[in-house]
Amino acid sequence: MSDSELSLEGRAEAQFDDGIGRGRLARAAPVLGLTARTAGEAVVAGLRGADRGEFHIRTAERYAELLGRSRGALMKAGQMLSLTPANPAVPAEFWSIYREALARLRDDVPPMAGELAREVLEGELGCAAEGVFAEFDWEPLAAASIGQVHAARLRDGREVAVKIQYPGVADAIAADLKNAELLATFLSLVFGVVRSRPNLDLRGMAREMAARIADELDYRREAAWQAEFAEIYRGHPCIHVPNVVAELCSSRVLTQQLVRGLAWSDALMAAQELRDSWAEAIFRFVYGTNARFCLAHADPHPGNYVFHDDGSVSFLDFGCVKRFRREHVDALGAIGNECVNGNVTGTWRACVEASFVSSSAPVEPVDAFTYFRGLTEMYWASQPFTVTPECAARWYENAVAPTSSAAANALRHSSPSPEYTVMIRVQLGVASLIAQLHAGNHWQSIATEYFDRTPPLTEMGRRERAFFEHRWASFV
Repeated sequence: MSDSELSLEGRAEAQFDDGIGRGRLARAAPVLGLTARTAGEAVVAGLRGADRGEFHIRTAERYAELLGRSRGALMKAGQMLSLTPANPAVPAEFWSIYREALARLRDDVPPMAGELAREVLEGELGCAAEGVFAEFDWEPLAAASIGQVHAARLRDGREVAVKIQYPGVADAIAADLKNAELLATFLSLVFGVVRSRPNLDLRGMAREMAARIADELDYRREAAWQAEFAEIYRGHPCIHVPNVVAELCSSRVLTQQLVRGLAWSDALMAAQELRDSWAEAIFRFVYGTNARFCLAHADPHPGNYVFHDDGSVSFLDFGCVKRFRREHVDALGAIGNECVNGNVTGTWRACVEASFVSSSAPVEPVDAFTYFRGLTEMYWASQPFTVTPECAARWYENAVAPTSSAAANALRHSSPSPEYTVMIRVQLGVASLIAQLHAGNHWQSIATEYFDRTPPLTEMGRRERAFFEHRWASFV
């Protein structure tokens, strides 16, 4: 059969070989098998006294290669893993091996051919590319798990970035998200090996994660989210969200203002003062938006940020957004505030009111305080506080497998709403990014701006306060 006789999805599958799998069992089996094989080989390597470093290098390469070919929810799991500061199942000295191997899933995704991208674009817009664009670069700027981005110029002169979804990826991810075994593997990859949690609603967490990933497939929905964020931050001194070109968006094409600046790899090499500023902008964007507008940009991925020489950051990719209920935002804020203030009883009461733990659970107030105290070190430690990769690793371990018996007891008997699943991902992801920037700041002061409406201490905070007083007075 010739290429011309194949469907668009068929030619996509032919290009990516086995990248987009054919069935749910076929897609789940390799990862489940690799997980079991890795565990078995670890035992054998230990008995033989083999080089454990070589074993972990080989295992990390296997995961990266397998997840990179999946083109579905599995690849997204790998991208999320690449940002995870640590995993309790992996010895500390080997964490960097896994991060480096999986980081390639963010940067080295094979793109689809230009002819295929053109066919998707023109099919979605209903006209030839030349009818809309004065210039279009068919060599992609970036390729990710769901789609790839091209630079173009509209006929009115505006430079734009055009994101085009891979044919067939929606069906592949939809199949993944219906696969209970695959979702269980996904959760274990992202959150690590968690000790016995009898009250944890894993099914609810899986549904919440599935909903967020499914949202990313609809570019019209993403465009609407991005337009809302762009309106909130229009004119902000350090946070920028590019405008969407709504008339050139569809379910599989998203067109937006092209942003130029430094990529993540360049940002890591910049002067510390700039890295501190960028980290503060990321923190304010993520937590400030949630505190003020009950919105969470829930994909803390370094490829979603563009860094500028004035210390500002542009934020991209709004496929994964969560709108919270005000009571959930306030509940999280109350727990953090009581914990930072060292109030054991207040932290316990806030946890019960937030339904993190039942008042009848065999948990002492100090258990809950110890657990959340371990997650909020950057706020209560001596200020200014520098976040390091070691800090992020410690917080990750505290979140999923604390060594303290008190914290472990609180975690074991916690029963949080699945609604909070997104915030776990956001909290750990943002901590990891700030840690890689080795950023220092008065984090406690920034947090209390949101907890207690205290006056800002940093220069960026003062400029932000002036912005909100002018544009969103009720949200200061």
